Amino acid sequence: MVVALTSGVATFLLALPFGSFLFKYLKAHGIGEQIRIDGPISHQLKTGTPTMGGIAIIVPVAIMTILFNLRNHESMLLPLGTMVAFGFLGAMDDWTGLKAARRSRAAAAGEKSGLIARYKFAWLTIIAIGATAVLYFVFRLESFAIPSIPTKFSLGLWYLPASVFVIIASANAVNLTDGLDGLAGSTSAMAFAAYGIIALLQGQLYLVAFCFTMTGATMAFLWYNAYPAQLFMGDTGSLALGGTLGVVAMMTGQWLLLPIVGVVFVAETLSVILQVWYFKLTKGKRIFKMTPLHHHFELLGWSEVHVVQRFWLVGILAAMLGIALALL
Repeated sequence: MVVALTSGVATFLLALPFGSFLFKYLKAHGIGEQIRIDGPISHQLKTGTPTMGGIAIIVPVAIMTILFNLRNHESMLLPLGTMVAFGFLGAMDDWTGLKAARRSRAAAAGEKSGLIARYKFAWLTIIAIGATAVLYFVFRLESFAIPSIPTKFSLGLWYLPASVFVIIASANAVNLTDGLDGLAGSTSAMAFAAYGIIALLQGQLYLVAFCFTMTGATMAFLWYNAYPAQLFMGDTGSLALGGTLGVVAMMTGQWLLLPIVGVVFVAETLSVILQVWYFKLTKGKRIFKMTPLHHHFELLGWSEVHVVQRFWLVGILAAMLGIALALL
């Protein structure tokens, strides 16, 4: 645990100056976010804020893992590789959207564009299948744990679709949560810290170190992403954080706790699903003023800071509950 916590702090210290460099580079090259015109009016002021800031998380984590964790335990190649793969996909999505906005009317309209949805989902699936293949065929994982029951239950081949679903769902859920300054970063940091403790309970010391490395890098990113944000993580960061969190959960076998530890991500995702379903069913009516859920509370009159802080508090309590259930 000492090594893991030290790794987290060291990664924070490495990521902090790197984040400053990245912010200046992105700003100098005009790599800025386009904001939805149908969102809260206050968000229009954020147009042009440097995006693709997830690089500030991925690079320090990769450096620290390769130097201090990978050489001792090659299994860390899986979460590291997953993070890089999802981060690269997210970067392609961010960059495609930025280029499209620059050369079309979407820039004036403030519409977000990027990779075609079906292509993006196809690549998400390919990466998730690759990670699942390693989990099942290399690590020989095929079970799940239920709190208070000491015996693990084997899924056999059903583990494959379950794992693919968890990884894809986790990546998309964090991606949907990334909409307010500091929201996705703070809740992700708590989720990784929670799974770091769960991994510690299982004696997976190298996974513990990786989780707290992720936490440290994400906290350094929050230095620049806290309200008012100087830097957005973009899909580069949100897909990398979500996909990697899903893989970490699968590696612990406690992936049934992920909806609890990541309850904020679940709530954000369900709000979008329910809104779309209800809109189609009623031919135009809505349950929420706007989705994802954080925008609903903004339009109810909550300030952005209040929404983030309250969601973060829920995330902390959910992480505590997840750890408690893992102890049963």
